[in-house]
Amino acid sequence: MFRNSSSLGCPPFPPKHQQQNIFFNKIPINMPSTLLSNQQITEAQVNIQNAVALLNANLATAVTSPTLTYGNGSPAHTSSAPVSFRGRKRLSDQTVLYTTKRQRFDSLHCETTVVNQVVPLPEEPTCSFPSSIPSPLFTPYLPDVTACVPPLQDSSSVTEITLPVAKDKLSQQVLELFQVCQQQTCDLNKKELCRIGIQREIQRIFPQSRLFLVGSSLNGFGTRSSDGDLCLVVKDEPVNQKTEARHVLSLVQKLFSTKLSCYIERPQLIRAKVPIVKFRDKVSGVEFDLNVNNIVGIRNTFLLRTYAYIEKRVRPLVLVVKKWASFHDINDASRGTLSSYSLVLMVLHYLQTLPEPILPSLQKNYPELFDPAMQLHVIHQVPCTIPPYLSKNESSLGDLLLGFFKYYAMEFDWSHQMISVREGKALPRPDDVAWRNKFICIEEPFDGTNTARAVHEKQKIRLKLKRVLEIVNPLS
Repeated sequence: MFRNSSSLGCPPFPPKHQQQNIFFNKIPINMPSTLLSNQQITEAQVNIQNAVALLNANLATAVTSPTLTYGNGSPAHTSSAPVSFRGRKRLSDQTVLYTTKRQRFDSLHCETTVVNQVVPLPEEPTCSFPSSIPSPLFTPYLPDVTACVPPLQDSSSVTEITLPVAKDKLSQQVLELFQVCQQQTCDLNKKELCRIGIQREIQRIFPQSRLFLVGSSLNGFGTRSSDGDLCLVVKDEPVNQKTEARHVLSLVQKLFSTKLSCYIERPQLIRAKVPIVKFRDKVSGVEFDLNVNNIVGIRNTFLLRTYAYIEKRVRPLVLVVKKWASFHDINDASRGTLSSYSLVLMVLHYLQTLPEPILPSLQKNYPELFDPAMQLHVIHQVPCTIPPYLSKNESSLGDLLLGFFKYYAMEFDWSHQMISVREGKALPRPDDVAWRNKFICIEEPFDGTNTARAVHEKQKIRLKLKRVLEIVNPLS
């Protein structure tokens, strides 16, 4: 369900001195010729700058995409990627060269102690990488489809995803931004290649474990600069995140810091409510967050993936909102603002609550397909079984963007309401301790927790909403 391209590799990012101090100042403009022509790139640069003016100063005046399916196949190799970052967000002014000789990680001289054998996993065959392509970071292999997340490959029978028609200037700008910034197949392949190799190395310690690619990389809302999120499942039952998960992650961090230190840099164990190991793959330049048994992340990845593709206006609208929030520094949960996941839920909720909804509540309409008890090895089949949603609402992307700002700046009651994508409407805030005194309440669709619980930069978000209110208010 992702864009596919025969062209591999990330384009070089513009140097910092060439970037404009505008709304979309982190957009990778230079893309492979197979993705955009020179004329399209030039037009996109001009049009995106026009979109900035429309979105920030004058809102009032304001492709057919093949998909990827699951199946056995060898992921393709890519050779360049952005590498520098600030905090959790990477800058896009550098590239990395991959001329360093790489070793095989499955050397017979390397021995690692086996400490876990909980989840049964069938034996996985190995395969050689084509000699015409440089060896990737890890020795590639083909996992059993029923045992873990299978590699992605092209399919001749994929369903085409058509983008909406731009009905006005603002809608056109949103579409052009989306086409330039959306995650490409080569970006996804890099992450999948890393997942395969990392899983193989971790299975030397935890032989029955499985490693899932989750989050924006796989849910349809990824951009070219999106980090990779990984979930390591070491057993089928829940683990204690304060003790068991931290112990597992400490072993993973040690593995990354010793045996894999030539290929993985800066592995850090972050002791959060859901602890993670943050690291960067030197070869692909991708940063990853790896957690242990955070199963809800696997489930919500495929829920969001279904929402992303049942209505053609969803993905472009989500991307432009994420870019707006990133530009205004309110898209970083580690700094007390909104996570990308929370922003996506906000957009989905808005589209569900329109007088003529553009999205339904999938969990209400298809409860059996989004059962929290569903086995992990079949979750990936769900998005393929749900047909497109046919809404009678014909609003343009521009109108929907304006409506999103108006809804959250003027209509939504932040003090007394909770965003619920599960129910498809705003609910009264719960009165228990976990929800009390929280500035923003966004219900996680599966476990019912508050995805915005870490938001503490109230003043910053209020100022941005106030600014939106000042722009949108004359329209009401």
